[in-house]
Amino acid sequence: MNAPETAQVPAMMADVQGSADTRQIAINKVGIKAIRHPVKVLDKSGGVQHTIALFNMYVGLPHNFKGTHMSRFVEILNSHEREISVENFPAMLREMVLRLEAETGHIEMSFPYFINKSAPVSGVQSLMDYDVTLTGEICHGVIDSTIKVAVPVTSLCPCSKEISERGAHNQRSQVTVTVRINEHLWIEELVEIIEAQASCELYGLLKRPDEKYVTERAYDNPKFVEDMVRDVAARLNAERRIDAYVIESENFESIHNHSAYALIENEKRLATG
Repeated sequence: MNAPETAQVPAMMADVQGSADTRQIAINKVGIKAIRHPVKVLDKSGGVQHTIALFNMYVGLPHNFKGTHMSRFVEILNSHEREISVENFPAMLREMVLRLEAETGHIEMSFPYFINKSAPVSGVQSLMDYDVTLTGEICHGVIDSTIKVAVPVTSLCPCSKEISERGAHNQRSQVTVTVRINEHLWIEELVEIIEAQASCELYGLLKRPDEKYVTERAYDNPKFVEDMVRDVAARLNAERRIDAYVIESENFESIHNHSAYALIENEKRLATG
């Protein structure tokens, strides 16, 4: 019996994606979306968190190219193996536009970040997770990056407290802050700023003395959704490491079938010159 013939690989294969396009229409973003990859994140305590990030990676495509090389995005991730980190995020942006022969690029890296918290009375420790997104854009070699963190908190309605003989309605809220920084800012620092402005912060584990504390803490510190964003904004205005921010607060109302929502956006650097 004759041995099977070995498949012949052509010496040169047609590069359809790199061929010319005649429609004269550029594409702002083209690439891959929702690919998972291991990453390392340094935390404030000096440790390293190993987590899984969800990546979106895009480049701008000039009008004269038919398509981009999608496989190169994956190659960039795999070439770093487990060495992707917050610290080398700018380098990955530069590598991407170089490999894809693009002038502009965009990377989003979203991952869960864990902070070990102590309960307010018993001191029992537990982990709280926060959704963090790093976004980086590069245009003609200039990089602009932001950090977004979503923080769940408790809010208690001032109006309900004022008009009720007993108690007041409270609810879980989520405060989402996106910042552009001019020097290093720990994720923990941003979370602490946000939690300090809530009616009360959340904990992963509470004993009965802790439950009493957080219930009374919220009651003594009522906040409208407007109060939440304004109080966080006041703190961010005083933070010199932050050049711009967007603050969103959503209260998942416990006595309504809708949420309450507020947003503040501020370009501090432009406002102050």
